[in-house]
Amino acid sequence: MNTLQVDLAPRAQAGPRPSQAFRRVVVTGIGCLSPLGNDLDTTFANLLAGRSGIRPITRFDASDHSCRIAAEVSGFDFAPYARHPRDVQRTDVFAQFAIACADMAVASAGLQLEKLRRERVGVCIGTGVGGLQVIERQQQKLLERGPRGVSAFLIPMFLGNLASGHVAIRFGLRGPNMHVSTACATGTQAIGEAAWTIARGDADVMLAGSAESAITPLLLSGFAAARTLSTRNDEPARASRPFDRQRDGFVMGEGAAVMVLEEEQHARARGATIWAELAGYGLSSDAHHITAPEQSGAGARDAMRMALERARLSPDAIDYVNAHGTATPLGDLAEMRAIQSVFGEHARSRLWISSSKSMIGHLLGAAGAVEAAVSIQSLRTGHVHPTTNLEEPDPECHLDFVPREARERKLFAVMSNSFGFGGTNATLIFKHYH
Repeated sequence: MNTLQVDLAPRAQAGPRPSQAFRRVVVTGIGCLSPLGNDLDTTFANLLAGRSGIRPITRFDASDHSCRIAAEVSGFDFAPYARHPRDVQRTDVFAQFAIACADMAVASAGLQLEKLRRERVGVCIGTGVGGLQVIERQQQKLLERGPRGVSAFLIPMFLGNLASGHVAIRFGLRGPNMHVSTACATGTQAIGEAAWTIARGDADVMLAGSAESAITPLLLSGFAAARTLSTRNDEPARASRPFDRQRDGFVMGEGAAVMVLEEEQHARARGATIWAELAGYGLSSDAHHITAPEQSGAGARDAMRMALERARLSPDAIDYVNAHGTATPLGDLAEMRAIQSVFGEHARSRLWISSSKSMIGHLLGAAGAVEAAVSIQSLRTGHVHPTTNLEEPDPECHLDFVPREARERKLFAVMSNSFGFGGTNATLIFKHYH
């Protein structure tokens, strides 16, 4: 897809300069797996077309569950990415997703790692749940066969930080190695923390993102018991309905995205193609409830404002927000109120907002990373995907959520929001590099 030429003259820049001169951070490559495709281009094209990746669950027999639909990754084969045939059996699916996306990201960035200082290249890949699939399988073996039936690989297969560990080992990366797990804010925070690692000078390159594969009987049951899931089982493609009056909960999904973040001069020196600048990162806490958002949206508002301040942008510089937009009654209202509070008249007159979750479901810990990747594609191409299933907008959700069809215009800067259980709020801002 061709990129659009954008007027890069400074637009509505504001806010104080940080007291410390942080280094600029840019994005030079992305790898992505989602329910709508096993690469970023396919995922983005399907989002623009308004296609849904939500279908009846095939991973296990869900006939006894109140929710029997999910957004599964299909057609993914880890074998081409495995260094040894046994790795397929010794690596949980979330880590396989992370490894594959890291491979794609390194290739798309044109990184020649043998020419880099490996101690200056790090990894920060998060997961919200980790290896739940292997935990459930090994628990069953424990019950059936006793302690001797449990695999020696149980621990390294389920630990969340092993996604970063596998990627660092694979590429021989000796820089900072981190793991973030903040529920649904995981991917956004992982990318933000990786960017700060570069900005403050602790690394020159970071592979950053998140991965999740936890569509399992136990997690499905847990979310259903908490009454957070849609039960629109007879029409899966219409089940995820962010900002719609008839929304009844989110739909579980899975996937991953990893991006290559680089210090600006490092990227320029090697002649890299710069996809975008990661200009702002904000992080806050609701300090309110373990699962419910604070209904004024104050925490989400603070994260967005922090990201704008760090980016030195005024609110009207943002053209598009990829919303957290889970399709939960409380969550959508809180985010809408936060956006109104931050953007004011701009939110009502020019700002476009859409939810990827209307088509790919809620990827839990991977949501923020995949949605950040989608936001960067919107910035590069000028195309914004719709919020599907927005047929009867909630009267209180009266902003422009790009219903029904994709749109196109030149974009200067975009924002991606993620909010997690426990009240963690995270926001990223990407803008055209110049």
